[in-house]
Amino acid sequence: MPSPKAKNNAGRALNRTPSPHLLQRQGSDPTSARLRASESPTRRRGSGSASASATGPQQQLPEEDCMRLNPSFAGIALRSLLAIDLWMSKRLGVCAEEDSSWGSVRPLMKIIEISGHGIPWIAGTLYCMWKSDSAAGQEIMLNLLLALLLDVVLVGIVKALVRRRRPSHNRMDMFATFSVDRYSFPSGHATRAAMGARFLLTHLVLAAPVRVLVLLWAVLVGLSRVMLGRHNVTDVAFGFFMGYFQYSLVEALWVSTASLQKLLGVLG
Repeated sequence: MPSPKAKNNAGRALNRTPSPHLLQRQGSDPTSARLRASESPTRRRGSGSASASATGPQQQLPEEDCMRLNPSFAGIALRSLLAIDLWMSKRLGVCAEEDSSWGSVRPLMKIIEISGHGIPWIAGTLYCMWKSDSAAGQEIMLNLLLALLLDVVLVGIVKALVRRRRPSHNRMDMFATFSVDRYSFPSGHATRAAMGARFLLTHLVLAAPVRVLVLLWAVLVGLSRVMLGRHNVTDVAFGFFMGYFQYSLVEALWVSTASLQKLLGVLG
């Protein structure tokens, strides 16, 4: 038979044993304890700071880095076109050196180059205007001279603004160059060939074979610029485009002989 002291100890042990409702309320289940620990404010603050530190540098990328990582479609297209332009220009520069694949044709290409230079054109126009006996002929030569001067000014302005260097395989042995001629965009020979060909075909009465030769000459001038390595393909293409519309400007600003005489009378 247990003693009264043992009975008292057993009663105190029973009193210390928590009830099932108390166990559920206090969350003595290990799983519940872990969930409470993970949901504690301290753990939440720690995990939030860790995630912020992990994602912080990505959110603070400079704008230019983001642009490099996400380039626009227009930028990709422009870089692709420039790469194709440089590749084609390099492949077509077959007369850039004497030891190139078509180096033997280089002297002929240089003659065509001189035929499209501004100095022979301006000198030839002045000579024809001086030798012309008719007022109509002098008027045509006068406007051709003004067109050539306009071409020199416009091409020089565009070259100075764009400042595109000539191809790396070009040899600077061109005829009568100026400071702006170290730039290549646009091709002054191409603008002059397109404008001059359109001018001659419009204002001179030429037989059909001669008209074909004028067009062929203009194409050969543009082709020689690429074959000699003077220009890229886009330089020549834009030069033809620019020269074609320069003639439209010349027509809009056409100066007649009567208007020139009036102007000279006012200035005199």
